[in-house]
Amino acid sequence: MQVPLYQAKADFFRMLGHPVRIRVLELLQHGPVPVRDLLADIDIEPSSLSQQLAVLRRSGIVVSIREGSTVSYALAGGDVAELLRAARRILTELLAGQNQLLSQLQQADTASAPAGSLLTERGSARPAP
Repeated sequence: MQVPLYQAKADFFRMLGHPVRIRVLELLQHGPVPVRDLLADIDIEPSSLSQQLAVLRRSGIVVSIREGSTVSYALAGGDVAELLRAARRILTELLAGQNQLLSQLQQADTASAPAGSLLTERGSARPAP
């Protein structure tokens, strides 16, 4: 029985759903990177990085390249880099909207604060000293 497309997409996004995997993919956007450089950039235990690289390799998103004793990883195709760029654009738009809402809320809090009170860091009013 064939997996429905929506299930395959959910599995794909679940596979991407780990911060280390996303960081690895970001680092690979500009070309192959040796494992030692990935370790230095990500600051993770070698065994943990190995596990995350194995997940990405099994999914077919990255490929390993051996040159002598050096193992590097690279993106299997450019579509992953485009997906990461799209995610950044979406997050930028979402955060811009949240910042606009936060600014409006802060303005409303300031306008409605009782006379003689100061706003705390959390935006709640407290009596002036």
